[in-house]
Amino acid sequence: MTDSHRPSGEYPMYPSYGNGEAAYPPPPAYEPAQQNAGAPDWPAPEPAPERRVKRPFALLAAVAIAAAAVGGGTATLLGELADGGTAGSASGGVVSGTTVSQSSAGTVSGVAAAVAPAIVEISAKSSAGDATGSGVVITSDGEIVTNNHVISGASQIEVALSTGRTYTADVVGTDPDKDLALIKLQDASGLKTASLGDSSAVEVGDQVVAIGSPEGLTGTVTSGIVSALDRDVTVAKDDDSSGQGQQQQQGSGNWPFEFGGQQFNGDTGTSKTTYKALQTDASLNPGNSGGALINMNGEIIGINSAMYSPSSSSASGSSAAGSVGLGFAIPVDTVKADLDTLRAGDGS
Repeated sequence: MTDSHRPSGEYPMYPSYGNGEAAYPPPPAYEPAQQNAGAPDWPAPEPAPERRVKRPFALLAAVAIAAAAVGGGTATLLGELADGGTAGSASGGVVSGTTVSQSSAGTVSGVAAAVAPAIVEISAKSSAGDATGSGVVITSDGEIVTNNHVISGASQIEVALSTGRTYTADVVGTDPDKDLALIKLQDASGLKTASLGDSSAVEVGDQVVAIGSPEGLTGTVTSGIVSALDRDVTVAKDDDSSGQGQQQQQGSGNWPFEFGGQQFNGDTGTSKTTYKALQTDASLNPGNSGGALINMNGEIIGINSAMYSPSSSSASGSSAAGSVGLGFAIPVDTVKADLDTLRAGDGS
């Protein structure tokens, strides 16, 4: 055997066949790399290519997570970023609100809760007797719109708020031709006021709420729709029609009212006036006069003024019949156009 030139112990020695020749297979013709501890294998393997996420997709993924946590608007925000745009910053402005709470908007209960504090009960005393009507507070210091026939000829006027507090009121101005009056509370401040709407925008079929004090039942709420527009309604103009203008609200007297050429609930007398009115099927009864007809946004669109009743109490001596779904209100645009005249007392 011949001695191997390879260092002993590096590679296994192959046994000979006895003739001096090395066993098969022969050792490799080159020296492998040293297997020193910590040395890399030879030839060294190429490193695996680093996986890189494209930046736009990473940004979209982050935005998607954030938007999902916030809530609405996710699709819009992602769409803007994907198109290369930049999403605008959220606005920190104050949102305009309404007196009707969001959860109750468009409901009778929501409208009633919002507007009822601005509706009052009016008690008028005169030589003809006592009358009970309603009114709408329009200024925080106590200006109240009502019907002329509610306070006509009154020697003393008492007003009760929805809280039960009472005030004495003075007549500021009246307009008998439009059956409107303006009174003002003495020493009042900080009162809840009603918002006057736009009756020109009212349409047949619109839902409405009526609030008043029928038969002295303070804060009564009824609801219905607008049944017709521009109805010609005739009512007593002053208290000189046999005192009926003042007795109408007691329930023991008459409520003079004329419609379609016929008279109901007593004679309107020789002194009467006709005006264009909104017709509603919201229930109105004696005592609702001067109260509010309200849209579902909580805005006043009319001042309730008359009702139709097919029976005449003057013939039987009984109290006036109740509502049959034909009520009438003075449009609020008429009220707003007449306010300066009422405040000046020119229509008295």
